[in-house]
Amino acid sequence: MCLAIPGKVIEIEADPHGVKMAKANFGGTVKQVCLEYTPEVQLGDYVLVHVGFALGKINEAEALRTYKALEEMQQLGELETPEVNLPPQPDIHETTGIKS
Repeated sequence: MCLAIPGKVIEIEADPHGVKMAKANFGGTVKQVCLEYTPEVQLGDYVLVHVGFALGKINEAEALRTYKALEEMQQLGELETPEVNLPPQPDIHETTGIKS
């Protein structure tokens, strides 16, 4: 089963390639998420996040109900796994020799 977790957007930025990204707080754990599917999201909004992508907005009351249910099921600890920091990937044009 796939599950989307609500996170509160606490910072919005663009990555070096212009992708709209955010830092979101998931009940005390802060993770980076992609906002490309939800360009309307503003600072302070709650978003539903699945595998690092914000899929939609959610209101604060629903987010808090979800956190409470996850806490009761002792599932919030799973959010505390460390993020993997991968080295920057080369530009596709550099590796293929194809010019855009």
